[in-house]
Amino acid sequence: MRMDVKGIHYKAVNEKIRESADKGNENIVLDNVNGHRYIGAGLSSKIKIKINGVPGNDLGAFMDGPTIIVSSNGQDGIGNTMNAGKIIIHGSCGDIAGHAMRGGSLYVKGDAGYRIGIHMKSYKSLYPVIIIGGTVGDFLGEYMAGGLIIVLGLDKKKEETILGNYCGTGMHGGTIYIRGDIKDYQLGKEVKNSDIEEEDKKILKKYLKEYCKYFSLDADKIMNDDFKKLIPSSKRPYGKLYAY
Repeated sequence: MRMDVKGIHYKAVNEKIRESADKGNENIVLDNVNGHRYIGAGLSSKIKIKINGVPGNDLGAFMDGPTIIVSSNGQDGIGNTMNAGKIIIHGSCGDIAGHAMRGGSLYVKGDAGYRIGIHMKSYKSLYPVIIIGGTVGDFLGEYMAGGLIIVLGLDKKKEETILGNYCGTGMHGGTIYIRGDIKDYQLGKEVKNSDIEEEDKKILKKYLKEYCKYFSLDADKIMNDDFKKLIPSSKRPYGKLYAY
């Protein structure tokens, strides 16, 4: 199904998507998307949605299986509490992408805003993965409890930093890999910074190979650069605040 959504209210667009999915359509193309919210929210089929334009907030929220491909940028809250599936952004995205994400993959070619991966978590076979090709803002991985975040900084200018401040604040699970140098002042008190080991390289290679195929990038070339590994220093960073 192909649909021109110019001038159509986002609720009507989402109703059409659900109707199409219920009828067994496996591919939907949306043209002239301009701030339409909640596209793909709560869908649990294996449908593929291609978006030409800029979707609005909460793209793929609570999603459980579909694949969403965005031809340009995305706004805030992409993949909010996502359970399974893939969201592929060929531009940049706004704040709180992957908020409380529980599974699936979020791949962004460009930059991302603040609080990416806040409250991310994993459970049993569910393992959420976020890969940002550019730079990120403050509070990356805030209160992160599980899963994986990779930040590549591929096209950043020499004077730019790959991430903002307070990275990993309150982090108590999961792993963050940063390609390039980071300073201690950029990190929250609850996170440890270390060099990667052979097992880390295997993990990076596995996920970067998939990421790179969507954006026609060279995973081996990216792997040649230095990465840093951020992990929580404690599983209960604020335990003493609430118990004695």
